[in-house]
Amino acid sequence: MYHSILVPIDISDPEFTQQLISHVETQANITDVAHVHFLTVIPAFPYYASLGLAYSGEAPSQEQIKNEALSKFSEIIDKFDIPEERIKKHIVSGSPKDEILRLADSIRADLIVIASHRPDIMTYLLGSTAAAVVRHAKCSVLVVR
Repeated sequence: MYHSILVPIDISDPEFTQQLISHVETQANITDVAHVHFLTVIPAFPYYASLGLAYSGEAPSQEQIKNEALSKFSEIIDKFDIPEERIKKHIVSGSPKDEILRLADSIRADLIVIASHRPDIMTYLLGSTAAAVVRHAKCSVLVVR
């Protein structure tokens, strides 16, 4: 059914990602040919500045951030029961919605499986990553809540 499945992971909220596991495994195991592309997006430096990290004397280096992200990312992916040869890992920096859509086009994704929080007033005012992906993706999107 699906040959290329994209699964964006928010490594800052591994429990949130837990709800994706059964859905991704089901879709990936329908056929033995589906490749699952896991993606995590490291926010750009201005995001860290907004958290006050730019004001500390020890702002983390991009390399340090990427190494820590890779470690957490790998721990999360290990929870999925998918053969290793069918898993691809992608770590990029930038805007989550833009990078998700860019990678989906690049790998010719048939399906994007993305977790979403329940809507609240902030989501209605600002929009969410999942909503943007649903609006702009060129393939099917499974939103898991």
